[in-house]
Amino acid sequence: MRLLLSTQNLSFGYKNNNEKILKNINLNLYKGEILAILGLSGSGKTTLCHCLSGIIPHIYEGELKGEVQIKGKSILDLDLPKIAEYIGIVFQNPETQVFFPVVEDELAFGPENLCISREEIGKRIENILSLLGKENLRYKKTKHLSGGEKQLTVLASVLALEPEILIFDEVMSQIDTKGKKLIKEIIILLKEKGKTIVMVEHDLENAEIADRKLLLKNGRLKKFAGEL
Repeated sequence: MRLLLSTQNLSFGYKNNNEKILKNINLNLYKGEILAILGLSGSGKTTLCHCLSGIIPHIYEGELKGEVQIKGKSILDLDLPKIAEYIGIVFQNPETQVFFPVVEDELAFGPENLCISREEIGKRIENILSLLGKENLRYKKTKHLSGGEKQLTVLASVLALEPEILIFDEVMSQIDTKGKKLIKEIIILLKEKGKTIVMVEHDLENAEIADRKLLLKNGRLKKFAGEL
């Protein structure tokens, strides 16, 4: 298996906070797998997502030790637009990630910032909505979307950047059973399409589709043994 993302002795504490949120995290993520990182609220899961996606240290500051590498390159040597070509992240609350009044505009925004041609952006939007089985959303107003539809719109906007790795941070926490089933089916489909997935979860049922499970507890990462 090909190694895509790794951390070496990663530790992090937020500015003006003496306590380390993450402590000597060693993680390997391989191409084509679905990895679940499990943990209770407050265990540092979102902080780890921020480190893996470059939000830490490029946006949020603090004391960072160790290293995060994407395809052998240190995350410190990559700017956020470059990282976005490798990694896409979807958070639990879609309300904080939807900014445009129409779905099509939401999906086009990221590629436009990377100076991708309008023709190519149109093709990506069409292909992604077809992949998700949501072609009907293209011209819909985002204020009229259900919670599940908003989450799918956020996912589609991330997919429009064509990252190899997708991080899902508690994305099923605010949607109903039907929405959860759909998200799981899409994650499996994305794996079949060659994507690599990190699922961050506190709900074991949501993580049932994972190939491998790890537990984040008290700032440390270890093999999941069946209990949070």
